[in-house]
Amino acid sequence: MAIHHKHILFVIPCYNEQASIVVLLNEVLNVAKTLATTFTIVVVNDNSTDNSLLVLLPFKNIVLLNLPVNLGIGGAMQTGFQYALTQDFDFLIQVDGDGQHPPTEINKLVQAQQNSNANVVIGSRFIDNKGFQSSFFRRLGIRYLQSVYYVLTQKAIKDVTSGFRLYDKKTIALIADKYPDEFPEPDSLVLFSKLNLKIVEIPVLMQERKAGVSSIQNFKQLYYIAKVSLSMFFTAIKKVSDG
Repeated sequence: MAIHHKHILFVIPCYNEQASIVVLLNEVLNVAKTLATTFTIVVVNDNSTDNSLLVLLPFKNIVLLNLPVNLGIGGAMQTGFQYALTQDFDFLIQVDGDGQHPPTEINKLVQAQQNSNANVVIGSRFIDNKGFQSSFFRRLGIRYLQSVYYVLTQKAIKDVTSGFRLYDKKTIALIADKYPDEFPEPDSLVLFSKLNLKIVEIPVLMQERKAGVSSIQNFKQLYYIAKVSLSMFFTAIKKVSDG
């Protein structure tokens, strides 16, 4: 059955994105209407300290989940997965609130899933090397984590930190209570591999963030790399149930 007849959830994690979230939401709404008869947009406001909540309140056609404490991107996404599971959605599409993931590229994720029947589709900056490519030092870090992922799983993913993703119903059910809570993107890929989920990576165009500050600062790069490498290793050796 075509995705147009499926129940789709768009999850947008938001932390201090007052400058980008309004434009992004309007763009996601326009795209969603072309993709699905039944869809819901959830914004998970991760206890923002700016005016994100105030600019979100006028949107009556979204579900706003306002977290009382800051959980980070992993915790915000796990909130979205739990919502998708309880509401029985067929697909979950993650779009970050900072404007790096153009909603016009969402259709590429959808088409890839329909063509491959993948459990997880990842939008990648580094297949065609077009669009925003991130800083030089961050690309080096991503390449290192790409190598760690390959060593642990014997599988290749170029953009291991991409949060521009589509998940199917099986994936939602399996990871709703297992999704990593801190710097989760590379770690979750190891989890997906352990659960024998089919992962497809496709080229997309990304943009530089519209405003705000990345959760991974330059002075934290080595800390981030070390922490995520250890987390990926422990996920790889940890027993994970697929039930």
